[in-house]
Amino acid sequence: MTRVIGVDIGGTFTDLMLFDAETGGVHVHKVPSTPAAPDEAMVNGIRELCAIGGIEPSDVTGVFHGTTVATNAVLEFDGARVGMITTRGFRDVSHIGRHQRPQHYSVVQDIPWQAQPFAERAHRHVVTERIVPPSGEVLVPLAEDEVRAAAEALAAEGVEAVAICFLFSYLNPAHERRAAEIVREVMPDAFVTASADIVPQFREFERFTTALMNAFIGPKTGHYIERLDRALRELGVTGDLHVMMSSGGVASVRAAAERPVTLLLSGPAAGILGGQWTSALSGRERLITFDVGGTSADIGIVTEHGVAEASARDTWVGGYPLLVPMLDVHAIGAGGGSVAYVDEGGAFRVGPRSAKARPGPACYGHGGTEPTISDAHLLLGRLDAERFLGGRMRLDRAAAEAAIAPLAAELGMDEAATAQGILTIANANMARAIRSRTIEKGHDPRDFALVAFGGAGPLHAAEVADLLNVPEVLVPPYPGITSANGLLTSDLKYDQMRTVFMVEGAVDAERVNRELEDIERLLRSWLHEDGVADGDIVVTRALDCRYVGQGYELRLPLADGPFAEPALAGFHELHTREYGKAHGDPIEIVNARVTAVGRRPTVDALPVTTATLAEATVAEQAVLFPAADGALAEHATPFLERAKLPLDEPFAGPAIVLHADTTTVIPPGWNGCADIAGNLILTREASA
Repeated sequence: MTRVIGVDIGGTFTDLMLFDAETGGVHVHKVPSTPAAPDEAMVNGIRELCAIGGIEPSDVTGVFHGTTVATNAVLEFDGARVGMITTRGFRDVSHIGRHQRPQHYSVVQDIPWQAQPFAERAHRHVVTERIVPPSGEVLVPLAEDEVRAAAEALAAEGVEAVAICFLFSYLNPAHERRAAEIVREVMPDAFVTASADIVPQFREFERFTTALMNAFIGPKTGHYIERLDRALRELGVTGDLHVMMSSGGVASVRAAAERPVTLLLSGPAAGILGGQWTSALSGRERLITFDVGGTSADIGIVTEHGVAEASARDTWVGGYPLLVPMLDVHAIGAGGGSVAYVDEGGAFRVGPRSAKARPGPACYGHGGTEPTISDAHLLLGRLDAERFLGGRMRLDRAAAEAAIAPLAAELGMDEAATAQGILTIANANMARAIRSRTIEKGHDPRDFALVAFGGAGPLHAAEVADLLNVPEVLVPPYPGITSANGLLTSDLKYDQMRTVFMVEGAVDAERVNRELEDIERLLRSWLHEDGVADGDIVVTRALDCRYVGQGYELRLPLADGPFAEPALAGFHELHTREYGKAHGDPIEIVNARVTAVGRRPTVDALPVTTATLAEATVAEQAVLFPAADGALAEHATPFLERAKLPLDEPFAGPAIVLHADTTTVIPPGWNGCADIAGNLILTREASA
């Protein structure tokens, strides 16, 4: 029998979902996160969830995890002491970069890779070697004695991780791999990574930076994964642990520990997949995923062509460029714990600073004293203090009022108006973030549904949709657990690419096919190590292409079977779809790319319960909503229990829907309706 658990650790809460593939049963749970030791909340949550589901931890056949450990290590610059061994003459590639200024017109700015380099210059050593294009021929052999001397020096310097970054290693990784062997002999306890094993692709600055980041976060992430895996074994879990990657697939513990840089944005990626999966049950495929937690709001785009992926020019974390497959996730510092304040210039601000899990918003009663978005919702009546999280947590309204009162006095406003101001600013920030992923990229928000999830997404969704003229909001059955749900709908997935550089009219199709076949064999071997049978492996191939003279590429999917040059004609249509027109310039192939997916049993649907609207109504309370003139008006508002909403029976706002894991606000001018798939659909009234 297959029983699997998905666990997403957020800044405020850790979300868990248990799925029994044999019976179709689903159980969800939510526990406070433990930021100092994230694995503690996860292990305790799994223990409690097993009790809720009536099973033993030994019955769990797999655990799928979305983690922020790697991301936080980068954002907080809390990683290992890193050394670098590179080709003689290229010691400063990782410092010089491309002479790009993150802020074009600022004369005073910190450039991340210069202000906080992953490897200090003193720890960057050079050795003699040279591989040359186009074939990867060895021009100058690797000076192995220099590599050994560099490794001995790095060991004496107290380096914990080493990145091997040679010029043109993407064409021939032999020198990098031999250097890595030598370093491991000299430094057996060090985390060693070779750039060609992470991303065998041109653009040496980005490739070097990716390898350095992998080394920087490797020890911390690896120790976390190993500690978590050990704790699960001690709990009695016999199933394997897998970790979500930024590309939208899950990887084994082995692969995650070797390539932790692929885990960045792990949790948000799972959220997009969960939003896509649950929306497909209701027949929606053009989506804006809106995942708002305690500290951030994560935005993703899904079209009929699938989930949008970040291009090479858009793949950044913490200001550092990367070359790893990554879903296009845009995050801003706006969540339930975002702190409201008046800045030095007298402006009213909300976020990005957060109250985090501890002490958290003042209304949580853990000692927080600063006003947050959650406190504003409670003060306006949008949260039920007695029924928060299904009654498992009681909110402190007096503490929320005490936190907002000083801010209100500073602004010269009453407390209710200040609370509404907090929400207005937060909603505007969220809408601006969505515009950057839609309008600025050629998408009309009016053609999409807004899928709202996370602990705070459904609280804001309808009002954010109003700002964008989005006609419909979809709230999943377990909105606060959607990222954990996404983990249980994901397959094992590995991506790899190699740079080939060919121009239309002079394409070596035989070489392209040889590279694609080599990559496929590698990825299949990884999936075989994970226990996936050949019959459960699905392979897709693609080429990263551009017109000659362009700086960045688009991904051109290939049909099954051997590649032939006429297939490049599809690039013109792809370019037209992305940029509005095609060109007559020759097409250049840059990278050959393969994705291998190992299919596994996943959630097919979620159980749906129903009753009548009268049975669903648990209370009626006064809630403040802004009127057309901006003034606050009090509305007698029903509070409805989500699990008892009747199916396909619309009801008018204002209304507050209480979920076991979050709250949905349906403001005046909006209607709600629960559908057969378990989603709550919000639509604007025709006259609204």
